[in-house]
Amino acid sequence: MGIIDNINKLFDHRIRLGIMSILVVNEDADFNRLKELLDVTDGNLASHIKALEQAEYILVEKSFVGRKPNTNYTATKLGRAEFKKHIEALEKLIQKPKI
Repeated sequence: MGIIDNINKLFDHRIRLGIMSILVVNEDADFNRLKELLDVTDGNLASHIKALEQAEYILVEKSFVGRKPNTNYTATKLGRAEFKKHIEALEKLIQKPKI
């Protein structure tokens, strides 16, 4: 088994890594909060959310707060497990003794 086997390509991009980091340490986050924390445009955030949603790593819930639409995101059980494996793989990589 290679030292980079559990590194997940889906988390290669800093925005997707950021989304998952936020959702793993918080119960949930809405679109505006993610946008603010990651300092990205609507379109950029939406495309990365779509990739994570298609992989079933996040769950998207749309609702209304008063008359305003609100989109909320949570990490799925699968998403949490895959993210944990990814972080553990990165930790092993940086702890690997030099040859």
